[in-house]
Amino acid sequence: MEVIRVEGGYPVEGEVTVEGAKNSALKLMAATIMAPGVTTLTNVPNISDVHVMGKVLKYLGAKIDVTNEHELVIDTSQVTKWETPYHLVAQMRASTAVLGPLLSRFGKAVVAMPGGCNIGARKIDMHILGLEALGVNFQIDHGNIHATSPNGLKGNTVTLEFASVGATENLMMASVHADGITTIDNAAREPEIVDLANMLNEMGAKIRGAGSPVIEVEGVKEELHPVMHRVVGDRIEAGTFLAMAGICGRPVTVKGFEPVHLGLVLKKFETMGLSVDRGAHQCTAWREGPIRSIDIQTLPFPGFPTDMQAQTMCLLALGDGSCVITENVFENRFMFASELQRMGADIRIEGHHAIVHGVPGFSGAEVKAPDLRGGAALVMAGLVADGYTTVSQIHHIDRGYERFVPKLRSLGAHVERLEVPDPEES
Repeated sequence: MEVIRVEGGYPVEGEVTVEGAKNSALKLMAATIMAPGVTTLTNVPNISDVHVMGKVLKYLGAKIDVTNEHELVIDTSQVTKWETPYHLVAQMRASTAVLGPLLSRFGKAVVAMPGGCNIGARKIDMHILGLEALGVNFQIDHGNIHATSPNGLKGNTVTLEFASVGATENLMMASVHADGITTIDNAAREPEIVDLANMLNEMGAKIRGAGSPVIEVEGVKEELHPVMHRVVGDRIEAGTFLAMAGICGRPVTVKGFEPVHLGLVLKKFETMGLSVDRGAHQCTAWREGPIRSIDIQTLPFPGFPTDMQAQTMCLLALGDGSCVITENVFENRFMFASELQRMGADIRIEGHHAIVHGVPGFSGAEVKAPDLRGGAALVMAGLVADGYTTVSQIHHIDRGYERFVPKLRSLGAHVERLEVPDPEES
């Protein structure tokens, strides 16, 4: 069993470059199904979720060449299957991103119900309701979603109950070849949505309004063509390292992303007492005074991202007062709090609210990563804790952070990745 062990109390400062966005790369990989031929994606993060999506595409018949660590050449000309296997989809909820592309190319798809992080119910219902409005018929059978469009896809107006990123992406991709115009109302506005729309437009789609609450897709009859596309920088990885600068105090410069994509996060960090210097494709953060306790609530973009909630809770757990964190996106995302309590945090959970009372410091402890962002936040807590912190279940961290330990070491952190006996096997 591999763990990450952190020795707290050492200064963390310097420069670090983030990779391409996980949540964009996975959907761009799925979209290559829609353009038979050879598409090249650059700035792709070398992380386990990308490896799983690669296996999904290969299962469907694609060929993938890794020309360098961050460049994928994907040939989808021989994709002939439209059914994804459970053993792969169960590893990663983003595997449902192939639903829209398969419907667009073949008019049918079979996708296993999603897996991934244990952070709450997957709102697959919104994908299904939206696609039904375009003429897709669904059957759920033995844990699989069977989708067909017997009369072809027809443009329609779809109003999403919640600004779901996954549902917006699937609807956008499925409607590229639909007859007429599809309007997605209450669409998700995340930068990763814009990145996907940009690539689809480069391939020959006609999508307008990405990044706004209303996206309009004009169906095209022509087959999409392959392109070369660079994945947008990972704002959540950037936010994680900037939060670490805030908890440790010394300046950390994060390169390779757009600070505007972290707009509200950076404003909240400033309200909490951090100094933030925004630049072109980079940002520097540091802190000289105490961490000020402020309330946070997660919301879809441009609101405060749920993927930054755990890292921010870690900061606020050392704040100078009390505050409330409200989680509006995933109902199980407070599992991280019980692990942080083992390190001395004073947090009480009431439904989808966490009441956080600031404490003077953390104590090193053995903790388990409950999910991707919670795992990174526990390592972050270890940077300022007394003694050693050992984080297990780090496969969660590997899903979204490339070379996490080497990057921390380059900033001066005393952190290492170790193999230890698995207590459950002893």
